[in-house]
Amino acid sequence: MDEAADPFEYFFRLPWTDGLPVVTPTEARIAWMLGGTKRSPGGSLGHVPPAGHEATVEQAAIHAVMAGARPEYLPAILGTLEAVLAERFNLNGLQATMGPGGPMVMFNGPYARKIGVHGGSGCMGPGFRANAAIGRALRLMMLNLGGAIPGVSDMSCFGHPDKFSFCLSENEELSPWPPLSADLGFGPGEDVVTVFAAEGPHQAFDDSSSEPDGLLATIASVMSTMGSSNAYMRQNMVIAMSPDHAEVMRRAGYSRRDVKRRLFELARLPVGQMRKGGRFRQSGRVDWPAWVDRDDDACLVPMIHDPDDILLLVAGGRPGPHSMIVPGWNKSSRFVSIRYRTG
Repeated sequence: MDEAADPFEYFFRLPWTDGLPVVTPTEARIAWMLGGTKRSPGGSLGHVPPAGHEATVEQAAIHAVMAGARPEYLPAILGTLEAVLAERFNLNGLQATMGPGGPMVMFNGPYARKIGVHGGSGCMGPGFRANAAIGRALRLMMLNLGGAIPGVSDMSCFGHPDKFSFCLSENEELSPWPPLSADLGFGPGEDVVTVFAAEGPHQAFDDSSSEPDGLLATIASVMSTMGSSNAYMRQNMVIAMSPDHAEVMRRAGYSRRDVKRRLFELARLPVGQMRKGGRFRQSGRVDWPAWVDRDDDACLVPMIHDPDDILLLVAGGRPGPHSMIVPGWNKSSRFVSIRYRTG
């Protein structure tokens, strides 16, 4: 469109925004954005459910402009869109859920660092253009191409603030371990995006534990709650461990695998507590391992069914005696990691 009409009000009237003003996608700005990739503008990335409108490279560029992105962000936006459109991510279900789920986007590799995707202090909050714009471009496409209008097809009872944008990188420089992408089977230096259907993050505060047992008990306690869908079904969970907390693990010689194994063992609730509410009496809606004895109040129900269901990354900055736990949305969605094109 041109600038003849008030551009902010124009998009609000349609409505084609997330509730905030957008940058007007003029032809010149779209061409500028398309300069960030060598891919054909008409190239298709797939159809965005539930409305099913086609997501072309040009459509992604239009929404990148609207979100306030720069051209160098476009490859990361395209990679993110490709990841959420993978069948196992179940974007159709996430778009229409009554729950508060939204896509969490995590980057590894040199390209994300080059374009300024932030993984240090404040990385889950405001102030970082690449984080905000990449996540927001994805949300705008979910609204405009997928038709996920709140109260119409998006039936989320509350939603949550992270549905505006939830994008960060791993703080690889301050991590004692190889990057998350290596844990997921990718090679050194590969540019990888991981998407996860997430609830909002929950803080695990521990400024006193100087050894793994106490710290991991704190984290596991936040992972273990009857109000999380992880308590009733097998799904993924993200643990974003601060550099200070990760340093406790490093000093004790704990690998990423060691941490995941211990959290798998600790993050549990007794049957006696579970029977007080939730889905306990609806056996057909509970996805617990066969060894859970519902008649034994002391039997422990796992919040995580396998250590590899945990996505453990290091993020945030120093100082900070915090980790962030991000439960999953639903067992019908599994995380997706892909190596994305940077040109």
